[in-house]
Amino acid sequence: MTTVRIPAGWPATEDEARAVQDELRGRVILDEPGPPPGTGRVTGVDVAYDDERDVVVAAAVVLDAATLDVVAEATAVGEVSFPYVPGLLAFREIPTVLAALDALPCAPGLIVCDGYGVAHPRRFGLASHLGVLTGLPTIGVAKNPFTFTYEDPDAPRGSAAPLLAGADEVGRALRTQPGVKPVFVSVGHRVDLDHACAHTLALTPKYRIPETTRGADSLCRRALKEATA
Repeated sequence: MTTVRIPAGWPATEDEARAVQDELRGRVILDEPGPPPGTGRVTGVDVAYDDERDVVVAAAVVLDAATLDVVAEATAVGEVSFPYVPGLLAFREIPTVLAALDALPCAPGLIVCDGYGVAHPRRFGLASHLGVLTGLPTIGVAKNPFTFTYEDPDAPRGSAAPLLAGADEVGRALRTQPGVKPVFVSVGHRVDLDHACAHTLALTPKYRIPETTRGADSLCRRALKEATA
């Protein structure tokens, strides 16, 4: 497990963090298709916290996109690098997530975040932030719609409805299993929304949540127990 220090110059205030978001948001690429779904590698990232000990653990789990078999995995542990502020959660997680990705023995391919990309109050959630910093294609697949609105998709698997900020579509509510609550897909970086939804369906053959997220969630929880034992 890699140990991470808070990077020198990391934002320490809300104003500093928002200034970084403003600077990086213009670099997000929204109109590339990204890799074809079901090809190459796809990597899930997730984090777990022990707030009493001020510890955050990140996990990265690489799957073969065709078979969904695990190819590689890595973890990193660090200090929580920013206070809890809605809309700025990426600043608590990014250094440790980057360290976990750097520790992988292979290229990650597409990255799937358990969270948001442009479906974010400032249109720059973790998936977009991570994509801009790494240059890799990223998508966000969240379990809830944050502050946005949507109509419930039809019941069959693959049904979708716009996730809306006013009149703007910032993502989609996507039914990954028949009759089960949808997930909320948004563009991160270098993958358009249609392809982000196609990737999400390719990663959910049995369960509501992508296999990438399921694997990363399990791994980071185990790693947190080890780190705080």
